Amino acid sequence: MAETAAKIANGQKSMPPLHRQVRWWILAMLFLVTVINFVDRQALAVLGPDITAEFKLSNTDFGTIVSWFRFGMLVGEFPMGMLMDRVGVRFGLAFAVLWWSVGNGLHAMASSIWSFRIFRFWLGTGECGNYSGGNKIVASWFPARERAFAIGVFNSASMVGSFVAAFLIIPIREHFGWRVGFLVPSLLGVFWVLIWWFIYRQPKDHPRLTEAEARHINSDVKTEISEAAPGNWQLLRLPQTWGLMLCRFWVGPVVEFYLYWMPKYFHDVRGLSVKNSAYFNSVTFVFGDIGSVGGGIAAAWLLKKGMEVKSARRSTLLFGAGLCLLSFLVPLTGSVAVAIALISLVLLGHTFLSANMFASVSDVFPNSAVARVTGLTGVANGLSGMIFPIVTGMIVDRFSYLPVFFMAALMPLVGVGLAIVTLKNYQRVEICPTF
Repeated sequence: MAETAAKIANGQKSMPPLHRQVRWWILAMLFLVTVINFVDRQALAVLGPDITAEFKLSNTDFGTIVSWFRFGMLVGEFPMGMLMDRVGVRFGLAFAVLWWSVGNGLHAMASSIWSFRIFRFWLGTGECGNYSGGNKIVASWFPARERAFAIGVFNSASMVGSFVAAFLIIPIREHFGWRVGFLVPSLLGVFWVLIWWFIYRQPKDHPRLTEAEARHINSDVKTEISEAAPGNWQLLRLPQTWGLMLCRFWVGPVVEFYLYWMPKYFHDVRGLSVKNSAYFNSVTFVFGDIGSVGGGIAAAWLLKKGMEVKSARRSTLLFGAGLCLLSFLVPLTGSVAVAIALISLVLLGHTFLSANMFASVSDVFPNSAVARVTGLTGVANGLSGMIFPIVTGMIVDRFSYLPVFFMAALMPLVGVGLAIVTLKNYQRVEICPTF
């Protein structure tokens, strides 16, 4: 009898097999919604040559459409972060996905450049909730040593979505026209929300979470449970907040340059067809996936080897920024294959550092502030995302793509440098609950 009781007790303490651990299923849902997010986002890039030809748009005009999307993200980032922190991610993320799916579907009705600008703005106000909600979910469901990997996995979905977009949207375009290419991804978002609503709960409320997995999730929690939620002005007074905001300000626009402008670049400069430019460019996103997951794995490995969080994050951030310097060489090569290879390495470096940039938020801030700080970094990213596409269009119209590639090479290094200076020792911020 005693032996049986001991076996039962041991069974309760042991971790369930991997396929029954709830946090990985939650991460799979985050991965899937991020794929959908970037299919929606990338639809404009894939269909860009058709749209610019039909509406007779210049590169500067196209840049303003991209900029309005970033304007929407700037406006929506902090409200979405507050929504996630205040009402929870079950409702918050479901609302965000439904909202952006409607905005994306409306692109099919666009009749002018202003229609595209308005619908891109709508799309941006919703899509920004993906990362503020996702980052908060990872902070709730994963211990610190697993967070960079978890963020890397769901962030890698951005490249999967960008890769899938061409192969999903191009056949639809060829059979039904470019407008229908905006509708199908929107329906995928609605389907995801239905699944999410039925399966997601907070760890403390989830019926399938075992005691052993709950202990694992909370294995490195110290004082966070008793920490009061800091006020918004308190967050804005912290240099760590501004360091992460400035980091994302400089880092964020680079990947969007490669996402939005490369199909046009290969079509306009390298002479590829709309179909081939989309398919060739999609290869680069595979390497973006490798970098995103690799950045998380590298950080987890360094931490497991006993390296301090500060050193692990700095090493991975600088390595990624170093690879981004290869952007210098892209416009200088005469070979499409070499250009694709260089862009692949740049995207690998960008996502490698991005996984650790996002993980830095949950390293430094309490869980009650993670979504809002992520939202604030998104505001900064939205601001630079508004400026950079317009500047890109103007430079391309007046000169060439060469200066833009040079800018894309240096910007990640600037952002990483600012983060390293302001985060210092990666110690948890101490906030007095005065608000």
